[in-house]
Amino acid sequence: MADTSSPIAQPAHATPTHKENATLGGILIVIAFLCVAIMSALGKAAANVSTGTIVFFQNFVSLLLFLPWIFRHGTSSVKTTRTWLHILRAGSGLLSQVLMFAAVKKMPLMNAVLLTNSAPLFIPLITWAWLKEKISGIVWASLLVGFVGVVLILKPSAALVSNPAALIATSAAVFSAFALVTVNRLSSTETTQRILFYYFLISSLASAPFAVMGWHAPTQREWMYLLGIGVFMAASQLLIILAYRHASAGRIAPFNYSVVVFSGLIGWWLWKNTPDMLSLLGVILVTMGGILSTKFGGPNSRGHLGWIGHWNHRFHHSSEETA
Repeated sequence: MADTSSPIAQPAHATPTHKENATLGGILIVIAFLCVAIMSALGKAAANVSTGTIVFFQNFVSLLLFLPWIFRHGTSSVKTTRTWLHILRAGSGLLSQVLMFAAVKKMPLMNAVLLTNSAPLFIPLITWAWLKEKISGIVWASLLVGFVGVVLILKPSAALVSNPAALIATSAAVFSAFALVTVNRLSSTETTQRILFYYFLISSLASAPFAVMGWHAPTQREWMYLLGIGVFMAASQLLIILAYRHASAGRIAPFNYSVVVFSGLIGWWLWKNTPDMLSLLGVILVTMGGILSTKFGGPNSRGHLGWIGHWNHRFHHSSEETA
């Protein structure tokens, strides 16, 4: 294992350091997470479509859209010696998306998206258990703040047994966190193109049998939902990549949580979801905890791009320079 006391070595394929444009990066990341919110809303609207079908179209459409970019330098760009780690990453990421779409059909959009995006609260715990990375006092404090927020949103009661959607969304965050940590391990040798290619390919193949088993002929509107889910997924990933070429995670990671604002507005507009005061307080606490754990976590706990998973090595370089 690499020495985590020093900055993560930037691989040869990483984007060269250049002058940051935090404004442009912030705008791009906000638009990216608007796409995530719309994608999640489309998943909620497709309530009569099986979850297996939804995640298949999410990944297969994204794969088709990304193929020209991935193969612009030929097939050598996808050669890898870390197949099993790609499978582990794809499996955990796919499970996260399956659980998110299952939860979003059964609960308010904002709460489902927020709980799914609480992954930064679980990343330090996973890196501690898996990679033996120490957790600092400030990160423990941020996790406490964040988990109090999760409890306020979950509202533990007997109702959770009859409708465990909130627990399902929280489980999605755990798998998302595991996927992000796995991406960090991959990013020491793998390009962004390669990571995305294997994620979309493996996820498409893994979800295809479930799409077939749960298949019914979609209506015209459901076809639009399915295609839209794939297009907005691909758009969000492209915008995230572009955003982090212009600014480090330390500058724009807090804007990741704009997805909660967008989801709240969409949920209020389309489904008349109005969060109560406890849920709003929970949203604020989870957001605070997530931002702090992203900023102050160890080398394997910070620098993540988005919720599906890339890793920004420049985060560590900029942190080192300003330390």
